[in-house]
Amino acid sequence: MKKIILIVLVMLCSISAFAQDYKTHKVKQGETIEDIAKIYLVTPFDIYALNPDAKNKLDLNTVLIIPTSRVKNEPIPETVREVIGFKKHKVKRKQTLYSISKDYNVSIEDIKKHNTYLYSENLRKGDRIKIPRYKTIVSQVSFNNTVKKYKVLPKEGKWRVAYKFGITVPELEGLNPNLGDVLQPGQEVNVPNISDNEEKTVEENYNYYTVLKSEGYMALNRKLGVTQEQLEALNPELKAGGLKLGMVLRVPQTAKTELVIKDVENTNLSNSLTNFSGKKIALMMPYRTHRIDVDSVKEAKKAIRKDALLKVSLDFHAGALMAIDSAKRLGISTYLKVFDTKNQPSEISKILNDNDFSEYDAVIGPLLSKNLDRVATELKKDNVPVLSPLTMPEKLYDNVFQTIPSNDLLEETIINFVKSDSLSKHIVIISDSKHKRISDKLKQEFPLAKQIFSRKNKKGEEAYFVYQTDLENVFVNGRNIVFLETDNEGFASNVISMINGFISDNKEVVLMTTDKNRAFEGREISNYHLSNLKFHYPSPNKTTDISSSRNAFVRAYRRQYNVSPNRYAVRGFDLTLDLLLRLASADDLYQASSGDIETEYVENKFRYSKKLFGGYYNEAVYIVKYDNLTIVEAKL
Repeated sequence: MKKIILIVLVMLCSISAFAQDYKTHKVKQGETIEDIAKIYLVTPFDIYALNPDAKNKLDLNTVLIIPTSRVKNEPIPETVREVIGFKKHKVKRKQTLYSISKDYNVSIEDIKKHNTYLYSENLRKGDRIKIPRYKTIVSQVSFNNTVKKYKVLPKEGKWRVAYKFGITVPELEGLNPNLGDVLQPGQEVNVPNISDNEEKTVEENYNYYTVLKSEGYMALNRKLGVTQEQLEALNPELKAGGLKLGMVLRVPQTAKTELVIKDVENTNLSNSLTNFSGKKIALMMPYRTHRIDVDSVKEAKKAIRKDALLKVSLDFHAGALMAIDSAKRLGISTYLKVFDTKNQPSEISKILNDNDFSEYDAVIGPLLSKNLDRVATELKKDNVPVLSPLTMPEKLYDNVFQTIPSNDLLEETIINFVKSDSLSKHIVIISDSKHKRISDKLKQEFPLAKQIFSRKNKKGEEAYFVYQTDLENVFVNGRNIVFLETDNEGFASNVISMINGFISDNKEVVLMTTDKNRAFEGREISNYHLSNLKFHYPSPNKTTDISSSRNAFVRAYRRQYNVSPNRYAVRGFDLTLDLLLRLASADDLYQASSGDIETEYVENKFRYSKKLFGGYYNEAVYIVKYDNLTIVEAKL
């Protein structure tokens, strides 16, 4: 009898231990071991260790033993949602996956899961989609050893931490709901509680790439130049689980993972207009009309001459009105509401509080970055697109369209331009110490280039000049390309006049820069020298000879205002017309800005790309050059 009681006690203890250290999981349709491991925040190897047969075959309804013996957290309620049916929904105008997900309180991923075509196609007005209905079951579960605390190291961002612990960036954010955009050194975050030897190391001889929405192997091959086989060899988990949004991939060091310069054929959107519903646009500019005496024409003109913000705003506004008129002729009607931000945060708050922007198709402005950030933050909840017309936003939310290409993109574009030039060339890099970063980057891109820095005085301070002897024997017979990197007008003048003297019948010297700033526009700079040196630089816009242009917009502007449009008026026209044509060619601006759609107008072109973190970036850049004292687009 005692022996039987002892056996029963041992069995009870074993059952109790099993209940505490393990749980079970019934395999659902389409689930993989990797999917299940992610649910319970364990590794596939942990599951295989207890379920060896799963390595060979994983059948539907198979019951797996899931280890939880390493859990250190307190018991917490686990909420499980079970699909009990579907509701049919017909997509209305301006509805997006985001707005529908909010209306039905389901995730975008859940909607896509039950409407699989949305993984590869955009949502369109009139689509009939299935919305899952759930039954919620709450149970008390102990997550012993599912997560642990990890202290962020210096220079570690989200992708590094996610890669280290074998999860995607969205999964890391799911473990840390209040994570914020940027990780701080010493910050504690929740991560899967894997052993130290299972943590991945970021190796410096590789690049790393975060998978974006709807990206497949073909898209990655076009973007990175890496095949599926190469990716799977470097990331073995791909063979079992495939690509996932936010997954961090190890890629060869030669792969371009930051900026991808595309050669895309221009699209004429006026040939693909389908959405002729009225467009509702807001324009926010710092007119500061409260400072103008409108009863005095003389005082008003004086204010316009003195107030740079007002002048830019009025010029941009005039161009925008011309664009609305042009769109009207194509059958696009527009309701435009103009707001004077007065360049005051209090006025912007008043505008946002007094107006409902949820039904607007887009907002252009405000003009200045700090004010635009305020508007973008407020309109983010309604998913209203906000376009930054002339400046670089300080922050990029998902609803922000940065219409000016970034400085990094300008750099990459001209570097690629030079690399694409098949003609034999010798490269010289001249810079001051302030621009050593870009000088070193150019040296890395062109290892055979000669690198020269400006001289220093006896105190070791920057003197902003080079001697003639510094450049002797630097130039060779044939084609010489000189990159000049500075924002000092005196140094620019010194170098430009000097290298102009090295041009001869046997030596061609072409001047270039990655950043054409005011140093190249000063009074000390000779336009004759720039033209002689065929000065090349990257630019968000090309310069049109307005005085002789026969462009329809230019002619109409002259008739309307009796003057030729300046670059701000042209910018207002190009940006607004592009916005209206995109809205008329799709259900909303987000849909119209996906894919390789590049448009070009009078002086500006637009090709938007969505980043994983942040909004939409304009990646269309011109390379322009001086040619016979005029600025033209450079072609290879």
